[in-house]
Amino acid sequence: MYKQNKIWDVVIIGGGASGMMASSVASSLGKSVLLLEKNKNLGEKLKITGGGRCNITNAEPDIHKFLEIYGKGKDFLYTPFSIFGVKDTFTYFESRGLPLVIEARYRVFPESQKALDVFNILNKEILDNKVFIKTNCRVLGFEKEKGEIKYVKTNQGDFYAKSFILSTGGLSHPETGSTGDGLVFLKNLGHKVTEPSPDVVPLAVPDSWVHSLAGVSLSFMKITFYLDEKKQFSKTGKILFTHFGLSGPLILNSAKKVKELLHSGEVKAFIDLYPDTDIKSIEMNLIKVFNNNKNKTFKNIFKEIVPDGIAKGIIELFNFVDLNKKVHSITKEERKQISKLIKGLPIYISGTMGYDRAVVADGGVDMKEIDMKTMRSKIINNLYVTGDLLDMNRNSGGYSLQICWTTGYIAGKFC
Repeated sequence: MYKQNKIWDVVIIGGGASGMMASSVASSLGKSVLLLEKNKNLGEKLKITGGGRCNITNAEPDIHKFLEIYGKGKDFLYTPFSIFGVKDTFTYFESRGLPLVIEARYRVFPESQKALDVFNILNKEILDNKVFIKTNCRVLGFEKEKGEIKYVKTNQGDFYAKSFILSTGGLSHPETGSTGDGLVFLKNLGHKVTEPSPDVVPLAVPDSWVHSLAGVSLSFMKITFYLDEKKQFSKTGKILFTHFGLSGPLILNSAKKVKELLHSGEVKAFIDLYPDTDIKSIEMNLIKVFNNNKNKTFKNIFKEIVPDGIAKGIIELFNFVDLNKKVHSITKEERKQISKLIKGLPIYISGTMGYDRAVVADGGVDMKEIDMKTMRSKIINNLYVTGDLLDMNRNSGGYSLQICWTTGYIAGKFC
């Protein structure tokens, strides 16, 4: 127990990834720590991240390439990453009994493939260090005096501290409690805040054949986006079909550009089912399959010419060929048209999904107003800001969580 008028060394608002990391570090340095969380439990978003697997960081070895991912935040991040970077994340978790593995595109996961194991490491750390936790605790605002926060007002009373760390997260996955409260607090405290938008988010697609493939994922596809029939950009990677459109790492990391295109006109995309194979080789393979199955109908050999699991969904796009036609009767022109479609399935993009499906929502406090060596506010002397409250690009692939580990560690150390 503690007295209500106790002055804590630090009060941390938000029990997500960065708040838990900050609590772990500050308490390990002997500071008295009070962690406030408005949900019933800590780490609700962390437990579901990466589809429950937790893409904990990214092991891209070139720091310049790594930081390019953060867009306008790049130049602000060299110093924080020199204090606590990707190698430090490996050390932190592996030294506490959680082996990590590197997968495709340098994405890093716990060997167990369980996000809950990541949460458990952090939770054990803060419990062992005797962090005092108050859940179901909703922050109402701050009382400020002479450029410093004096206490935080909550539905469970007022809490005084020497320092305060704001780690409430952004606006993605509002069902986990990320409803943008911290951005409102920062604005009220005098900070410049860019309004968030769901930028790492699935795409909405009206095409019925896409919906029919809900749950199917293709691991190595190329998608090219067009604005008013003019090619804009291409990306290669994993695509997940859903009942509302497209998701998966490739789509999530294209969404911000696509959203910008949607403001200017009609956006269409084409999925290349075999990006490593040119159209001439596709046609040669068709000839081979047709020769081996001369007396079979086109619909019966269709699954042999497209990737596993999608034949039933996409066959309607090939209706320029009579599906009951024997393959020996398919004309040269029809064969060329089949090859062309395999290299570019057309999709109409009607929009992006909202905050409820966003992995990351951009926006946040202007990083010029934060001392990135300590994560301390340049406006409020005893306030520190972490994680998704900072205004920068945050792609999926482990990059967003690494910001949480880095900024949470630094805030916990210097608060």
